[in-house]
Amino acid sequence: MVSNEASVSQDFRRQLEGYGLTTANILYRRPDHPWLLQTYVWQDYDLCPDFPALNKFLNFWLEELEGPLHSITVAHAKLIKPAEIRAIDGEFRLH
Repeated sequence: MVSNEASVSQDFRRQLEGYGLTTANILYRRPDHPWLLQTYVWQDYDLCPDFPALNKFLNFWLEELEGPLHSITVAHAKLIKPAEIRAIDGEFRLH
C-alpha cells in the first residue's frame, strides 16, 4: 500500500509550509567586458522576507563565479494562501 504522503510533490509540501515562488532578476557585469551588463533569471521556492535559498545562491555566485553583481530585483508570491484552503462539508458521488 502506498501512503498518501509519497504522492505529494516536494514543491506542494513547501508551499503548504509557507514557501512562495521567488523570482530574482540578476544583472551582472561580464568579466571579459565589465562595461556590459548581462541578465540572469533565478527562480525557486523560498521564504519571504529572509529568502534563505536566494541568499545561498547569491553567496555561491560571489564565491565561485567571476561576474560581479550589479543589481538584483526580487518578486515573491505565495501560491497557496490560508484563505484558499477550506474544509469540505460534504461529498457528492456520481455513479
